Amino acid sequence: MAEIARRAHVAEKTVFNYFPTKEDLFYSRLEALGEELLAAIREREPGESILAAFRRFLLRQRGVLEIEVPGGDREATRRIRTINRVITESPALLARERQVFARHTEALAALIAEETGATADDVEPRVVASALLGVHRSLIDYVRRRTLAGASAVATARGMRAQTRRAFGLLEQGLGNYAVKGELRSPPRS
Repeated sequence: MAEIARRAHVAEKTVFNYFPTKEDLFYSRLEALGEELLAAIREREPGESILAAFRRFLLRQRGVLEIEVPGGDREATRRIRTINRVITESPALLARERQVFARHTEALAALIAEETGATADDVEPRVVASALLGVHRSLIDYVRRRTLAGASAVATARGMRAQTRRAFGLLEQGLGNYAVKGELRSPPRS
């Protein structure tokens, strides 16, 4: 934290005023992402489903998979690999990530309940929010595994977009016919 304060040319106390812990500083962008997500859902066009708005939100190219950085794919790959290595090696960061996603799920469920007029004991808003944030978490895990296994940022981003389309295709169809015992399914592409 002291090094960050020095580089930002501010007092260490100033950094702690905005980010009480290192985990808060590390995940400040993920916290902001939750607000962007809620805005994307709130501001969707009339007639657009929450599922479609969430998919559109996830497919936008931004964040660590933003390939158009100075240094291109090589620099993006280095950044994403470093970030994911730091996260996977830190139980505190992994725990904070789970907390952040739990808050995002609660906030999205509340928004869905508000928009649909659901009652406090209705499970549907929570099920929908959990499913959507489950896709998001699964995609983060996918990116983490791929980058730590050596895949480039370009290849990882391409695979993540394909996985996103597959996951939302599954949600659009429903789970009623998924993994019926005795039936083989085609292997994933990407």
